[in-house]
This record gives sequence, structure tokens and C-alpha cells, in this order.
Amino acid sequence: MSAPAESRFARAVTPVTLSGHGVRLAPLAGAHADGLRRAAADGALWHLRITSVPAPDQTEAWIAAALQGQARGHMLPFAVLDATSGEVLGSTRYHDIVPELARLEIGHTWYGQRWQRSHVNTACKLLLLRHAFDTLGARVVGWRTDNYNFASQRAIERLGAKKDGVLRGHAARRDGTIRDTVMYSMTAGEWPEAQAHLQYLLARHAGQARVC
Repeated sequence: MSAPAESRFARAVTPVTLSGHGVRLAPLAGAHADGLRRAAADGALWHLRITSVPAPDQTEAWIAAALQGQARGHMLPFAVLDATSGEVLGSTRYHDIVPELARLEIGHTWYGQRWQRSHVNTACKLLLLRHAFDTLGARVVGWRTDNYNFASQRAIERLGAKKDGVLRGHAARRDGTIRDTVMYSMTAGEWPEAQAHLQYLLARHAGQARVC
């Protein structure tokens, strides 16, 4: 008798390296601290009130908290690396992993300023979504973002995710103010079309790079 889908999903959500389209998502580790500090310093990202990028002196604690979430089974954090040079470009993770629903969310995503609005986010999301749906067997993948993070909302919508709604007064920002949270999701049935679109965007980027 086969195991229930949720137990297969739970067993499959383990640290893994995902590679493709010029990026590598490696399991987050303490050894990435210096690289994360350099990536965050590109744009002094910790000053942005609508993100959770760690300040330089908080990077080790930020990594430790992510790994604690991994140990408890509700997070799977990654360092985002350039596949050729190994340079740390930023970080992302699966979080709010719910095995009984075969559901997880993608978030805590940030990149150094020079990698923003590049192919990197599209490549990372393709790798994460492919692993979530095709390998882990997720039924639903979700996202959440600050109601004032309009760039993040546009990026999530470009992936093909659907807006589920807004949770009012949902979470505290780093400056102590209270934010509304905009929720999005994508179902397994929507994934094939979204995958085709992401592959198209990356192929177009590759073609433009060759022309240049």
C-alpha cells in the first residue's frame, strides 16, 4: 500500500541543490555569511522597510533562524549563487511548509541591487516551482508580500500566480509599523502554462544576451 501523498511530500522536502539558467540554489549555510553581506551591501538593502534583508551585523543570526526553521520542518532556505563564479547573489526559501496539504510558500527572496530586474529571479522561480510541483508533488505554492512592495507584487503576478486577497493588519515590519499582506498562489493545474511562460522569458533573455 502506497504512503499518503502528504507523507511522501514531507519526506521529499529536504535540502537540495537546484541549478539551471546561470544560477545555483544551494542549501543555506553559515559559510554563506560573507557572501550574503556583500550582496546585501549592493544597495544597502537592509534599509528597505518592506523587506527582511539582514543588516551586516545580523547576518549570522538571520542564517541561524532560517536553519532553525529548517530543523523544525517548516522552512527550506537557499543561498542564490552565480553558477559560474560561485558569487552569492542573494537568498530565497520555501517556507510555511504544510505537509498535510502538500502546500508551501516561496519567499524571503532578495538579491543584490545589480541582479534585480535581471534574469536571476525568473531563473530561481522556475527552479523552485519545478522542484515544488514536479519533484515534491506540491498541490499549491503560495507567496506573500507587503502591501507597499509593488515591485514584488508585479514580479509575483508575472510568474502567473493568482491574487488570493489581502490580510489586513497581518504582520509587523522591521520599523515597527503594521503591514497588510497580499497573498498569491499557484495550483498544480496552473503550473504547466506558467512553466512554459517562464521558459519563454528565459529563452528571450538568452537570445538578447547573444545579440548584445
